[in-house]
Amino acid sequence: MAASEQAPGDRSPDRSPDRGRDDVDEVTRAVLTASRLLVAVSARSLAAVEDRVTLPQFRLLVVLSTHDEVKLVTLAERLGVNPSTAMRMLDRLIAAGLAERRVNPVNRRETVLRVTPGGRRLVEDVTAGRRREIAGIVERLAPEQRAALVDALTAFTAAGGEPSVPEDGTDAYPLGWKPDAP
Repeated sequence: MAASEQAPGDRSPDRSPDRGRDDVDEVTRAVLTASRLLVAVSARSLAAVEDRVTLPQFRLLVVLSTHDEVKLVTLAERLGVNPSTAMRMLDRLIAAGLAERRVNPVNRRETVLRVTPGGRRLVEDVTAGRRREIAGIVERLAPEQRAALVDALTAFTAAGGEPSVPEDGTDAYPLGWKPDAP
C-alpha cells in the first residue's frame, strides 16, 4: 500500500481524536487576532474624540444614549461601577454639555440623567467612524469570504450571547455594551 493510501477503517488526520482540540486552538488564535484588529478599529474611532471624553466616559454616554432617562443607581449598575464613580464621570460630561441631570417629573425627589443632543452626536460620530473603517476592511474580502464570515461571526456572537446589530444599520449598543449588563 502506498504511503499516501490508508487502509479501510484507519483514521484520517482530520478525524484524529486531537483534531477537535486543534480546531479550537486554531479558531481561538484566529479570533484573538481578529479581536486585536477590532480593538484597534475601536481605538481609532475613539481617538477622534479623546480630547473630549475618556473611554469610561464614552461608555457612560453609550449607556445613556440607549435610554431616554435613567437614575444614577441604574446607570452605575449598568456600567459596573459605584454610584459615586458614575457621578464623577457624569459631572464631567455635564460640564462638557454631553449629558444632563434633571428632576424626575414622576417623582420630584429623584434625579434622572440623559444624554444631550451633543452627547448623542458624539456617540453617533464615533460609531459611524468605526462602521466606515470596518466596511473598508470587509470590502477587501472576496464575496464568498464575506458570506463565510457572516455565518461564522453570527454563530460566534450567538454562542457568546451578544445581540445582533439591527439590519437597518443602527447600532443599538455601539461598542458591544448591553444596557442591562453590569
